[in-house]
Amino acid sequence: MVGQWRVQQAARVVREGGVIAYPTEAVWGLGCDPWNPQAVLRLLALKDRPLEKGLILVAADMAQFDFLLHDLPRAWRAELELSWPGPNTWLVPHQGRLPEWISGMHDSVALRVSDHPLVRALCEHTGPLVSTSANPAGRPAARTRLRVEQYFGGALDGVLGGELGGRRNPSLIRDLRTGQVIRPS
Repeated sequence: MVGQWRVQQAARVVREGGVIAYPTEAVWGLGCDPWNPQAVLRLLALKDRPLEKGLILVAADMAQFDFLLHDLPRAWRAELELSWPGPNTWLVPHQGRLPEWISGMHDSVALRVSDHPLVRALCEHTGPLVSTSANPAGRPAARTRLRVEQYFGGALDGVLGGELGGRRNPSLIRDLRTGQVIRPS
């Protein structure tokens, strides 16, 4: 396991507006502070990802998303509780509580409570993070630190080393309102 000091350093970089790479359940991810528009726009530029697509937010626990979840129907909250932490990303209505640089052109936002110990430790220090696969648009997601460095070189503000979580595919994405699978795992 990566030392607590390294997690704290990565969290400091995020809080200061940096973009970092870190291992997730299946692939390497890029992350930043979702409330910092300059950081998010820089992350999108690194990936060549359009703002309109929206981004995933990842958290250490469900409580970190309470500002979005507290007034959802009880059945929806129960569904989330059963699937988290784990490889399940849910599209949840954001009810205008998130900026466009996170939700894109959507009335929902993609949320996941990670079961990867490093991601959870990082989010314990930062709160929810933007989490997107570490790859430029149209390229395969990075599965190694070396690939992250090949893709992004010195453009990142930090890399939190560690191991992937062992899953073969990125998380399942489902719409909480309809149950529709948007991306299979």
